[in-house]
Parts: sequence; structure tokens; C-alpha cells
Amino acid sequence: MESLQLELEKEKKSVLEMMSDMEHEQVVFCHDKHTGLKAIIAIHNTVLGPALGGTRMWNYQNESEALNDVLRLSRGMSYKAAISGLNLGGGKAVIIGDSYTGKSEALFRRFGRFVDSLGGKYITAEDVGISPQDMEYVHMETNHVSGLPISMGGSGDPSPVTAYGVYVGMKACSNYTWGNDSLAGKKVLVQGIGHVGEFLVGHLVKEGAKVIVTDINEARMKAVVEKYNVDAVIGDEVYDLDMDIYAPCALGATVNSNTIDRLKCKIIAGAANNQLENEELHGMMVKDRGIVYAPDFLINAGGLISVNSEVYKLSAERSMEMTEKIYDGVLNILNLSEEKNIPTSQAALELAKSRIDIVSKVKSGR
Repeated sequence: MESLQLELEKEKKSVLEMMSDMEHEQVVFCHDKHTGLKAIIAIHNTVLGPALGGTRMWNYQNESEALNDVLRLSRGMSYKAAISGLNLGGGKAVIIGDSYTGKSEALFRRFGRFVDSLGGKYITAEDVGISPQDMEYVHMETNHVSGLPISMGGSGDPSPVTAYGVYVGMKACSNYTWGNDSLAGKKVLVQGIGHVGEFLVGHLVKEGAKVIVTDINEARMKAVVEKYNVDAVIGDEVYDLDMDIYAPCALGATVNSNTIDRLKCKIIAGAANNQLENEELHGMMVKDRGIVYAPDFLINAGGLISVNSEVYKLSAERSMEMTEKIYDGVLNILNLSEEKNIPTSQAALELAKSRIDIVSKVKSGR
């Protein structure tokens, strides 16, 4: 009911009102009749540098849903870059369509021309529903692409780095909660086993965690269960499981008014973006439940750190060193949250916004 009410409230607002509420700089609507392209590019903030964020292809129910998603995702990218110490701004793009049936070379090349028209203000990369081949087509029309294959001089698939960042962030949460960072014997539910989720499962299994997986793709789930010898669960019952750590690694908003009271975990630490359906309301609800929450845009920053290395010509070793620091970053936020008696989500937002504000003042000479 609450989700529906929030959606109805959003629909009453104009695009400019939504941009104002979330402090976006620019939103670009892209359409091409011949290829069937329908896309939205959202640029949230470019104070720290060019807006970098992946392109997501998803079969949205309507354009309002797509707009809301791209606005939230791009804002999260600004804060992810800021809190990770990167000189990047936040942007994101969504293509409305079925990623299984709606792709073509022409569509992605046309999208590349829209990206190029922004003159480097937005740099795109892979996200949900997008493959390296798709990005190669985009790259045919623009140089403002990151996360390209290593064979093309790029940094390659960022998924392993994202997963490693989530893994070390989860260990930091364990240290804060139980006094040591070992995950051996801990029961961890990994929800969503795409590229990032599967790499995370690999790290957890190697350390001796008791892993349970779930995914809407049952064939995918079966393959991961057999490969890693882990358990599986199907459907909505995932929120009622006895577990130590809940790791949402699929789409966002799974931590909401319908699930928080059902969760029996001590920690929420996963790779999904926008895990809290409502940052203020659900951040406080998680805190009141005594659950340790690792803010998503901090713990899942490894992928952005990886593509940042491509933009600024840094080594793969340097990327991993920066990703390792997610451990200390998570501990810092957890301690700051406790010290100020505020939700971890609020503590992370304040820290990210403060860096953007400081750099803005430096650039303006204030």
C-alpha cells in the first residue's frame, strides 16, 4: 500500500519538480523511430568530474517507472563516487525494452550518438541487461564509454571488483557486529546471482560461509547451486529465513515496510542499488530493529572504482587497493552512525554530500 501511495505521489510531479527534489542537473530523453530506441539519460551532479554510470536495459511497466529509476540510480552514483574519493560525478541511463528480444546493433549505435552529443559530460558503461558486445556497439559512435573489454584497452568486466568490495564490506560489518571479520559458519542469503552475485558467492563459499541463494531465474539458480554446492530458496519466503546476513544483489527496494519486520538477520550488506525503498523511513526502521546496514552506494562501489581506473588510466592493482578501502569506509560509517545516533544511510549521505560541497566551494573560489 505504501509503495503504491509513494508512486502515486511521484506521478503528480512534473519532471522538473522531480529533478529539483533530487537535485539533478540534466535529464535527456532519447527517441529514435527507426531503431525503436527509447532511453533516458540522467545527470545528477558533475562537481567532482564527469558523470559516470552504466546503462540499464529493462522492460519497465511505463515511462514514469523508468524515469524514477534513472533519477534514483544517477543520484546514487554521485554519492558513490564522492564517498569513495573518486573524481567523478553521478549519471545513469536506462533503455526501455526487453534485453532478450529488443537489442540490435543499430539501437545501441544510435544510443551512442545520444551519449556523444553530451560532449563527455556523461560517460556510460554496462549495467543490468547490457553486455560487453552492446557497449562495443555504443563505442562505435562515442569515446565516452568505460568498462570496455581488456582486448580493446578497457578495464574489463567490473563485476568481480564490485563483488570483492561487497565481500570486504561484509567482513567489516561482521567485525563491527561480532568482534571479528570471519564469515566462516555465518549463514548468508545472496538474493540475485547475476555476475556480481555469483562472484560474491564464490568468495563466501571459499571462506566457509553457509550460503543460500535465490533468483527469479530458476535455471540460473540451479546452475549456481550445483557449481558451489550451496542451498537455494524460492519466492517471497526468503525474508522469513533465519540468517546472519542478508545480501540483496538484484534490483533495489527490497528493504521496505513489508520486509523489514520479517528479516531475522543481524546485517544487511549487498550489491544492489537503492536497497532502501525510502531512505529516511526505512533507514530509521532498520536502525530501530538493531540491524547493521552497509549503505549500498558505499559497499558496492568496487565496479565504479574499476571503471574509474579506465577513465584516469590507473592500474588494475591500484583499483584493487582502492576497493580494499571499502572495509575501512564501512567501519567508519558504522562508527559515525553510532556516535551521532543516526541511521547508517544518513551518515553515509552526509559524508558524501560534504565532499561534494567542499569541492564545489573550492572550484567556485568561495
